[in-house]
Amino acid sequence: MADEEKFALKMIVDGKERKVTYEELALSNNLAQEALVSLLIEKKLIEPKELLEKIQAIKKERYRTPDNIQK
Repeated sequence: MADEEKFALKMIVDGKERKVTYEELALSNNLAQEALVSLLIEKKLIEPKELLEKIQAIKKERYRTPDNIQK
């Protein structure tokens, strides 16, 4: 039980149970996000600079560090 892997979810595919690990779920989410961003940029719906600026704004707003916490 020392190296027992934890599962994020269980799926039924073609009548068979499939356990999905947190690592697999994170990778799948990352690939889907990368594909979506690539399509948005290819179709010129967003500019890479806009995306980076939005990421920084959300990071600043939601992910506070000891340096940017207001007292």
